[in-house]
Amino acid sequence: CVLEQWLPFAKEISVMAIGEQNGHVVTFPVSENIHVHNILHESIVPARISAEASQAAQDLAHKIAKTGNLVGALGIEMFLMADGQILINELAPRPHNSGHYTIEACDFSQFDLHIRAVCGLPLAEPKLLSPALMVNVLGQHLDKVLEAAPKHSDWHLHIYGKDQAKVNRKMGHVTLLPEDMEASLEKIDDSGIWKRSK
Repeated sequence: CVLEQWLPFAKEISVMAIGEQNGHVVTFPVSENIHVHNILHESIVPARISAEASQAAQDLAHKIAKTGNLVGALGIEMFLMADGQILINELAPRPHNSGHYTIEACDFSQFDLHIRAVCGLPLAEPKLLSPALMVNVLGQHLDKVLEAAPKHSDWHLHIYGKDQAKVNRKMGHVTLLPEDMEASLEKIDDSGIWKRSK
C-alpha cells in the first residue's frame, strides 16, 4: 500500500524537461492537466496560471533535471497550491502523455529532443508556436472519435495502433491548436464523446 496525504491543490500542472549529456537542460511550456478518474483527460498549454507560478514550475524542473544529471526526457508532474506553492507529484523518466501537444504546437517535439539528447546532439530551447489542447482517447472513446474525426478539420488525431481497445486504456489523442481555448474546451465537452467531470 502507498499512503499519500490528500492535498487541496488548485491545479495540476507539468513540465517536460530534456537534458543533454553535457548537463544543459531545456524545458517546454507548462501544461495544465485535467484528470478524470485519475487518468489524464486534457492538457492545456499554456497553463492558465500566473507568470510567477509558470516561472517557478520551470525553475523547479531545471533544478530537478540538473540534480539528477538528466539525459533525455523527464515528465515532471506538479500540484499548484492555492497559496502559489508548488509540490512535486511524480517524475516520469520518458516522453510523457502531457507533452504530446508538442508534436503540433512546438518547433521541436518532446520526441525530437529526447532522441537528440540521447544521441549526444545539442538542444535548442523549444518554442511554443500555438496554444494547444490535447485530449486523450481512451478505449471507451475510440469508436466515437473515429466516427467524429472526419467532421473536424481542426483535429490532429493520433491513434497508437494498440491491438485491443479496453476501458480506460490510452488508445490515442487529439490535439487542437485553438485561437479561443475556452471555446475549444466547450466544443470537446459538447461533442458527447468525453466527460470532463473530475
